[in-house]
Amino acid sequence: MTDSFVLHIPDTELEPEPLDPAQIVSGTPEVTSKVVWESADGRQIRGVWQITPGVVTDTEADELFVVISGSATIEVEGGATLRVGPGDLAVLHAGDRTTWTVHETLRKAYAINL
Repeated sequence: MTDSFVLHIPDTELEPEPLDPAQIVSGTPEVTSKVVWESADGRQIRGVWQITPGVVTDTEADELFVVISGSATIEVEGGATLRVGPGDLAVLHAGDRTTWTVHETLRKAYAINL
């Protein structure tokens, strides 16, 4: 088990995370991220993720996230359209097929369960 910790999310340095070109619908979005904790079995992941403006598609994991900065509209295929910005908590379900329209560079803290 890892010691308890605190992390100032806005200042956290992130590493490039290449996007699959097939996911990019428009623009030139770039993703960066950092895993800050992972369970021994790899089924729980906590981290920080950021994406620059553009439109991308994704198939989601079971995730809870809180937006720290920026804004986006997330369209869930066959479901809701979520508009997220600073301070918003959102939940996505495993298998959700989404289209993210990122209006301003979005940074979020997330918890994923696999």
